[in-house]
Amino acid sequence: MIGGRREGGLMRKASLSVVKSRILIAVAIGISIGCLFAFLYPHGFLSFYSPAFHSQVLSSKCESSHRLNELKAEYAAELEKNEELRQQVKELTEKVRLAEQKKDQAQKQVEALGKWRKAGPSGTVKGLRTNPTVIPDEPVNPRLAVILEAVAVGRELIVALANWNVKESLEIWFTNIKRVGITNYLVVALDDKITEFCKSNNVPVYTRGANDGIASIGRTGNNHAVSGLKFHILREFLQLGYSVLLSDIDIVYLQNPFDYLYRDSDMESMTDGHDNMTAYGFDDVFDEPAMGWARYAHTMRIWVFNSGFFYIRPTIPSIELLDRVAGRLAKEPKSWDQAVFNEELFFPSHLGYEGLHAARRTMDFYLFMNSKVLFKTVRKDDRLSKLKPVIVHVNYHPNKLQRMKAVVEFYVDGNRDALKPFPDGSEWEW
Repeated sequence: MIGGRREGGLMRKASLSVVKSRILIAVAIGISIGCLFAFLYPHGFLSFYSPAFHSQVLSSKCESSHRLNELKAEYAAELEKNEELRQQVKELTEKVRLAEQKKDQAQKQVEALGKWRKAGPSGTVKGLRTNPTVIPDEPVNPRLAVILEAVAVGRELIVALANWNVKESLEIWFTNIKRVGITNYLVVALDDKITEFCKSNNVPVYTRGANDGIASIGRTGNNHAVSGLKFHILREFLQLGYSVLLSDIDIVYLQNPFDYLYRDSDMESMTDGHDNMTAYGFDDVFDEPAMGWARYAHTMRIWVFNSGFFYIRPTIPSIELLDRVAGRLAKEPKSWDQAVFNEELFFPSHLGYEGLHAARRTMDFYLFMNSKVLFKTVRKDDRLSKLKPVIVHVNYHPNKLQRMKAVVEFYVDGNRDALKPFPDGSEWEW
C-alpha cells in the first residue's frame, strides 16, 4: 500500500509539472506575440481600423495624386525641351554639313590653284576662270534628283517654266527642240493643265508640290511674277549638281545649243545687245562742257545679259547669284527681274556693298540671237540671212506667237518672205 501511494504521488507530481510547463510556455508565447504587436502597432492594434488611419491613407493618396500630376507636367516640359534640343541638333548638323561642304570646295579650289609659281614671260600668264562645281546634295529634292538622273545628258539640261497661259508658244518651243534632236530638256509645269499637256506630248515634265507657295504663284501670277520664280527653282537644280540652260518659252531652237557653249565661266548668257559694241562692251565718252578741259569723261558700257536665256553652272558663285536675285525680288516685288539679275552680276564692290565674284561670258549675238538683231539687221542682209543661228529669242517684240511661227518658216521651211510682213519694232506700219 505504501508502495502504491508513493507511485500515485509521483504521478500526480509529474502531471502537475507538465501542466506548469505548458502554462509557462503559453505565457512566454503570449508575451512574445504581445511584444511583436507592440513593435508593429505602437499606437495599438485597433488604431489600424480607426478613422484617423483612414484619414492618413486618404491624405497619402491625395498627396500621391498631386505629385503624380506634378511629375506628368515635368515630363511634358522635358519632352518639349527635348524636342527643342533635337531641333537645335538638326540645325547644327546642317550647319556643320554646309561648313564641311565649303571646306571641301576650298580644298578643291586650292588643288585647282596648284603650287605657287612664278608669273612667267609677258603674254603667257592666264588666271583661273572656272570655279569648281558643288557636291551634289540629293536630299534637297529626292524626287527631282530621280527625274534629272533620267533626263540630263552629261549632268546638264535645258529647263523652262510654263503655265497654261503660254501653251501655244510652249508647243512651238518643244516641237523645235525635238526636231533638232535635243533630248535633255525639262518643263517645270506651274499648273496641272500644263503637266497633262506635256505628258500627252511625251515632253519631260516636273511638277512641284500642290502646297508649294512657289507653285501657287506660278498658277496665278503674271509674267513678271512667273519670270522671278526661276531664280528660286533653279537653286535646287544647281544644288543637285546639274548645269542648267535656262530658257524662256518664246525661243525657237534651230541647232543644239550645247554644241556652242564654252563652259569656262559660272554663267554664259545671251545679250540684249545688237552689235559688237553693245553686246561686248565699249568705251562711252560722256561730254560735259561746263568742266572745261576735263569735259570728256570715259565710261564703260555694256548692254544687259538676257535673263530669259543663260547657261549656269553649279558653283558657289552661281548659287549666290540666284540667292541674291531671289532675295531682292522678294523685298522689291515691283523690280524687273532682268534688271536685278544684271545689277547683281556687274555692280563692283564698293562702300557698304560686296560685289559678286562670278565669272561670266557673253554669248555670240549672231548665234544666240535676239529678235532686235533678227528683224532690224539680219533679215535685211543677204549674207547674214543665210547663216543659221542656234536660237532666236523673240524678246524685243509683242505678237510673239506669230513671230515664232515666222522664224520657223524662214529658217526651217525655207520661206524667204516669212519675216517681211513684220515691222522692225513693235508698231505695225499701215
